[in-house]
Order: sequence, then C-alpha cells, then structure tokens
Amino acid sequence: MGGESTTRTAPHQGVTGTAQAGGKLGQRLSGLAVALGTVLFLGGFAWGAVVYQPYTVPTSSMSPTIGVGNRVLAQRVDGGEVRRGDVVVFNDKSWVTGAAVVKRVVAVGGDTVACCTDGKLTVNGKKIEEPYLPEGTPAEVSKIPTVKVPQGRLFLLGDERQGSLDSSAHLADAAKGTVSQNAVTARVDAVVWPMKGMLKSPTGFEALGALSQPGPVRTIAAVIVAGVVLIFGGAAYGPIAGRRGRSSTRPGSAGAR
Repeated sequence: MGGESTTRTAPHQGVTGTAQAGGKLGQRLSGLAVALGTVLFLGGFAWGAVVYQPYTVPTSSMSPTIGVGNRVLAQRVDGGEVRRGDVVVFNDKSWVTGAAVVKRVVAVGGDTVACCTDGKLTVNGKKIEEPYLPEGTPAEVSKIPTVKVPQGRLFLLGDERQGSLDSSAHLADAAKGTVSQNAVTARVDAVVWPMKGMLKSPTGFEALGALSQPGPVRTIAAVIVAGVVLIFGGAAYGPIAGRRGRSSTRPGSAGAR
C-alpha cells in the first residue's frame, strides 16, 4: 500500500560482532589473570616456605621487640652470616634441651664485650645505643665482666635483660656464656602475629661493622598480594561483563531507523 511505512529496524551486525569479539578477548584475559595470579600466590608461599621458618616465642625475654607468644618469621641462614645486632634462633643443649632459643647477638668472634659503662653495653670499647630495650631499663641488671668472644662463637642477650636467661646467665659455663655460630638456624626478620612488621635495624652496632640486611620477606608478601589481586580481578570479570551485557540489551536501548 502506498501509505504504508516500510521502515524496519536493522540489526547492527558490525556492533554485535565487535561485542562478541571483545567478550572473547576479555574472557581470555580474565582466565590468564586468574592463572597468573594462582602461580604468583602459590609460588610466593612456596618461596616463603623455602626461605623462612615460622617460630612462636614462648617467653618475654625479647620484649618489647618480640612479646611472649608472638609469631615470627626467621630466615634460614648459615651461622657464618650472623652479624652484631641480629635476632637469631639457635639450639644449644647447655642452655635448653629440645627447644629453640631466640636472642640478640651483641658480639661475634674476636669481640670484647662488657657491661656496663655509663649504663651502656660496650663492645670493643664502644658504648652501644640500644633503643630496642624496654624504656627506662638499664642495659644490664647485673655486671658482665669483660669477655673475649672466641672465634666462631657468639655472645647473646635478651632485649628484656632483667628476666632473660642469656649469655649473662651462663658466664660460669666452660664457654663463658658464648654459643657456637653453628648452633644458629635462622635470623628473625619480622613479627607476623600480632602484625608488628619488620624488626628495626640495630643501628647502634653500625660503628663496629656492616649490619645484616633483611631477607626477601617484603618481596614475597608483594608477590602473594599481587597473586590475590589478579585472581579476584580475573574472577570478577565474568559477573561484571554479564551485568553490563544485560544492561545494554534492555528494551529501548537501541533506536529504530
């Protein structure tokens, strides 16, 4: 009929094809993100398990740096890598049988240690600033006579000096309170429960030599977090894309021509 309109709604073939192609690409990228995230997440935990050993500290001898019951991450190291100021985990049957001990190394082989001069620990005649000690407490509650640390051995103290059964409590032993560096199994990097974070650098020992550098705990944590972000981001693509697709096909969203 002459007066009858012949206008019809034409399907937008080009737009539809592009949308489908974009959807497939998005699905592939989201799958890749989940896969990569899983690798990073699991790989980060595996890396951490190889490098670090978790310990629970059962006493308050390292307070306030490490409280009783705190969970720490200790990097597996060789005793020869230990330096002044390190907080280490070691086993010595003359101290404790069948349990690991956590203390701070204040002197290494060849050092001369004593306490106290003007209320401070001295190592090789230098007074050591120890900001990690409990506020207002002396460096030692009892006098430590001058001890020459034999090569290959360590002199260790707890940060809570008053109640710590450390080298100062073993001065009458044959080793004069020292511990073999080979007894060290790990060096504490961080307190993870409660979340106190990385131990502060023992800068008071810098004048005596280089300090130990923290292990890769920050990098491992970043890898694990990146994995979690990729997994959740990739997994969220499907629901988000589906919601957008439904909103774009609502009635009235496409005009006729």
